[in-house]
Amino acid sequence: MPTIKSLFLVLAALLLPFVTVAQQRPKPTPPPQKGQRIELLPGTRELVGGTFNGVEIRKLLGNVSFKQENTFLYCDSAYQYLDRNAIEAFSNVRIVDNDTITITGDRGTYDGDTRKARMTGNVTMRDPRMTLTTQVLDYDLSKNLAYYSTGGHLVDPENTLDSQYGYYNTTSKVFSFKRNVHLVTKENDITTDTLQYNTVAKIAYFLGPTRIKGKQGSIYAENGTYNTITKVSNFQRNAKIETPSYLLGGDKLVYDEVRQYGVATGHVSMTSKKDNVVLRGDVGKYWRALGRTKVYGSSPVMRNISDGDTLYLAADTLISVENRGPKTTAGILYAFPKVKIFRKDLQGRCDSLTYDRQDSIIYLNKKPVLWADKNQLTADSMELRQRKGKIDQMRLYANSFIAGEDTLLNYNQVKGRNMVAYFVDNKIKKVNVLGNAESLYFALDGDTALTGMNRAVSANMTLRFAANKLQTISYLTNADASFIPPHELKADDRRLKDFSWRPKERPTRRLVLGKHFALPVKAKPKPKAKPKSKTTTAKPKVVKRAAPASKSAPAKPAPARPAPKAR
Repeated sequence: MPTIKSLFLVLAALLLPFVTVAQQRPKPTPPPQKGQRIELLPGTRELVGGTFNGVEIRKLLGNVSFKQENTFLYCDSAYQYLDRNAIEAFSNVRIVDNDTITITGDRGTYDGDTRKARMTGNVTMRDPRMTLTTQVLDYDLSKNLAYYSTGGHLVDPENTLDSQYGYYNTTSKVFSFKRNVHLVTKENDITTDTLQYNTVAKIAYFLGPTRIKGKQGSIYAENGTYNTITKVSNFQRNAKIETPSYLLGGDKLVYDEVRQYGVATGHVSMTSKKDNVVLRGDVGKYWRALGRTKVYGSSPVMRNISDGDTLYLAADTLISVENRGPKTTAGILYAFPKVKIFRKDLQGRCDSLTYDRQDSIIYLNKKPVLWADKNQLTADSMELRQRKGKIDQMRLYANSFIAGEDTLLNYNQVKGRNMVAYFVDNKIKKVNVLGNAESLYFALDGDTALTGMNRAVSANMTLRFAANKLQTISYLTNADASFIPPHELKADDRRLKDFSWRPKERPTRRLVLGKHFALPVKAKPKPKAKPKSKTTTAKPKVVKRAAPASKSAPAKPAPARPAPKAR
């Protein structure tokens, strides 16, 4: 007789297939959620019921109004679909939602289950803050989202906006616009591709290439915000401020139109359109009312191109001040401290510098040092005068000193109270030494042998050069000159007082340009594949050797180079 346990096992085995099938059977899809029934309000002049094309509807004429929750719909005539809780409205259609949103149009549809409405033909949407006009508008009352795709025009008390596509969240009061977006404020004309606009805070958020044009210039960026009330822009990604005279840009840019003050950070670049001057650094500040730009961070660099010659200038801080005169007049640049200068024919250092770009004069302060070819110039202060982009004069003030290295590593030296050096084609041609003049010059025979040293003292003297080499010295007043042969030269005779040779301080192109004007890295040429050689029987080459020169043949002497003439 079977036990209770065995009966239970048999019963479980019989029921197991049905349990498994029941677990695998998919759950039935719940029926779509239905909204509250649309209610027809009293006042309709005529109601006609019936079935049209197999669909049961009510045809309503004259002063028609409906209600669903806090939403009201008004029109001249309508079809009410009884089987799917929907309305099709005609002529003078108006939807009012929560007493705040009003939408009007020529024709509209409304689905009471999904709570979605579509309005077409001369559509206008209003809330207390703005008015939107378009031709087709969809409004999702469940999500409080209105959107259009046929072009829209938005107006609020301060601004107007046009775009191809638009989305409006009636809860957050935020608009999103795409494609051909055009925002016009009292002060600016703004064009972009993608924009979000908060109608409460009056802030525009830009998510693509954007240009703001104002009376004083324009701003460009590819991401950022603009407060239409405070007139403050906060831009990122390739941001630029452009005025008739200047172009200031950086990775990030904040600009206050009221204060006319902007700050750019990251890859900052300021271009002066008047005189082709570019400043680059990490941080830039711009005061438009003052015409003043300050660039600093990571040793900013100025580049000035004039008649094919390029001057680079680096310092801890660069300040450019716009000339307030005629538009064609250039301004002034201030550089400090740790100034470095580089151009292909001139390099230099000083503590601070002023560059008057109108007169093309550079003032170097606090013991500057300049290098021109193999000549080193020092003084307490200097002026570097240019003409048509080339060096015309150098004026050295107080403790002036010029030194040059010859082929035998001797140092020719000139010192005095003040000096004026004249240049032709960026090469020294003449130097006037004014006051307490001293000179020390090594005479060479063919640049290979020392024949002696000229030493002179005079109140004033003039030195003339050819190919950057001293040719003649003219002693103007109270001259005292002597010539010392090589075997009589002592170590103390080879140096004038205060002589200092400083080649290690000479700036290089790479040092001055830094990262801001870094030269492009040239790609290494790919090695050419060697052609496969064919196995051939090569004929031996006959190499003719030149006969050795006769030991008795005398070598030709090098031409002797005369020492500079003293006058």
